[in-house]
Amino acid sequence: MKSRIALSVLFVLIAATAFAQSDAQKSFDKLKTLAGSWEGHVTTVPPQADVEGKLVQVSLRATSMGNALMHEMTIAGRPDDPITMLYLDADRLLLTHYCDAGNRPRMVGKMSPDGKRVEFDFLDVAGNLQYGHMQHAVFTIIDGNHHTEDWTFMVPGGEPPVPAHFDLQRTK
Repeated sequence: MKSRIALSVLFVLIAATAFAQSDAQKSFDKLKTLAGSWEGHVTTVPPQADVEGKLVQVSLRATSMGNALMHEMTIAGRPDDPITMLYLDADRLLLTHYCDAGNRPRMVGKMSPDGKRVEFDFLDVAGNLQYGHMQHAVFTIIDGNHHTEDWTFMVPGGEPPVPAHFDLQRTK
C-alpha cells in the first residue's frame, strides 16, 4: 500500500513538473497581453531633436501561431520603422531588434518578481556597428491600457548611451 501511494505521489510530481511553465514562457505570455495598437510620446536623455516629444505609434502582434510577438514602431516625421521580434528559444525569452542603424542586436529577457516588468539584457549583435546599436530594453505593464518602454541605444566612439522612454496608451 505504501509503495502504491509513493508511486502515485511520484507520478503527480512528474506531471506537475512537466506542465509547469518556465519563467521565460510566463514572461512571453505576459508580453503577449500587449498585443494591439499603442500611441504615446518619446522622451530622451539628453534630448534628441529628431525624436524628443514626438508622437510614437507601436503595434504589437502575435504571429507564427503565437510563437512570436512582432513589435513595430513608427515615430512622427521619421522614415524608419524598426521591427523587433520577441520569441522563446528553449528556456530563454529572446528579443531580436531589426534596427534602422543597420544591425540586429539580440537580448535576453527576464520578468521582475512582481510580474509587471520584463527587462532585456544585451546578448550579442550582428551587422554594422558604425552608427551604434540597441543595448537594453524594458517593458513595464501599468495596466491593460497603459505600458511604458525604455530602450537604451549605445552610441559608438565612447559617447554616453541614449535612453529613450515611451509612455504608451492603448488605442481603440
